[in-house]
Amino acid sequence: MVVEPSRGWAALRLGDVWKFRDLLASLATRDVKLRYRQTALGVAWVLLQPLLAAGAFTFVFGTVAKMESGSTPYFVFSYCGLLGWNLFSGVLTRASGCLVQNSQLISKVYFPRIVLPLSTVASVLLDFAVGCLMLIVLMLVYRVHPGIELLVLPLAIAGMLMLALGVGLYAGALATSYRDVQYVLPFLTQVLLYASPVAYLTTKVPARFQFAYHLNPMAGLIEAFRWSLIGSADFQWRFFAYSMAFSAVTFVAGAFAFKRMERRFADVI
Repeated sequence: MVVEPSRGWAALRLGDVWKFRDLLASLATRDVKLRYRQTALGVAWVLLQPLLAAGAFTFVFGTVAKMESGSTPYFVFSYCGLLGWNLFSGVLTRASGCLVQNSQLISKVYFPRIVLPLSTVASVLLDFAVGCLMLIVLMLVYRVHPGIELLVLPLAIAGMLMLALGVGLYAGALATSYRDVQYVLPFLTQVLLYASPVAYLTTKVPARFQFAYHLNPMAGLIEAFRWSLIGSADFQWRFFAYSMAFSAVTFVAGAFAFKRMERRFADVI
């Protein structure tokens, strides 16, 4: 193997990911198998977590605070928002911590380090698929029918994945040198949860704060995700376009930052 300087897109060495695709598949399979090993409820946690959270949101925001959810029952409304949020936060959390968790592997064996954060996506997508099945059941029970808006769903999912991976790659690379990231990131993620329209409509945000509020890219992505499934009335194309562009730029910037810091992972981790 010849190590030589490279610039531009060549610096990402995406071809190496393809060469190590077997390792990527093995790590993803291991992640899925180990996810709920030695737990009493096993995969049931995939359903219980969003259902319990949606129930808590329904009581606090729907019953106590009396927040509106349009024509959709509040439980379905909040569950749908949480489903999209859990996809984002799950990828972000696992991608940002995978390097430190696999420190012994990094310090002893050569492979493209970006394979590790990419391998975490499979288990999160599996949880997301199971959660979608539960959402289908809820929509049938409450007679909520999706329309042509469903075509936007893949774009919203892609935007969340790009944003989560972009931030996760950068945070994971920083965590190899600064363990503080492991403590700061969960706190910031929790703050972002309440700064995103997971449990409320964006129409509840005062008009003078709408533009500043939608600078948070998750606002446009959650709106699009929920609109594509249950047709909520607070979706706006301009904010969604901004969120998609922001997510794409974040993903590319995170990948370049990751590759730039990759050379010293084995020394500092």
